[in-house]
Amino acid sequence: MNISEAIRARRSIRRYKPGVEIPREDFQKILEAAMMAPSACNSRPWEFVVVTDRQILEGITKGMTYTQMLKTASAAIIVCGLPQAQAGISEGFWPQDCGAAIENILLQALDLGYGTCWCGVYPRESNIAAVRQYVETEGVPLAVIAIGVPDESPAPRGHYEESKVRFL
Repeated sequence: MNISEAIRARRSIRRYKPGVEIPREDFQKILEAAMMAPSACNSRPWEFVVVTDRQILEGITKGMTYTQMLKTASAAIIVCGLPQAQAGISEGFWPQDCGAAIENILLQALDLGYGTCWCGVYPRESNIAAVRQYVETEGVPLAVIAIGVPDESPAPRGHYEESKVRFL
């Protein structure tokens, strides 16, 4: 699959085939892609937590009600920002940098045959607290990404909108 096809094929998947175990090598490839993302001054202000423990996944669904897809997902990748990794001209860009890493996760997972759903955590304090209850991190939980083998094929929701483009 080329990058253009991947961008157009990516969907937010909310139903997964239960009981599928994702090999560690696939997680490593996905996270390597995440860490290839650009970041301000190459500060790499991120940390990734892979969660396969069913109790933790269930717990997150209780604290963040819109993460119910974790009940059938094989795993979640929690992306945490490390604001303290940035100083000077790179300071404060960690949400953007983590966003770039997240998009790489979504596209690499798709290329490996997995579906994903990006669930925002930051900047809502209640979401951050819900994730920190189950995941120890000095970082700021920015997103929970559900991952697994899709059990649905949603139609595309994005499209090009000429009215939102200006050429100067």
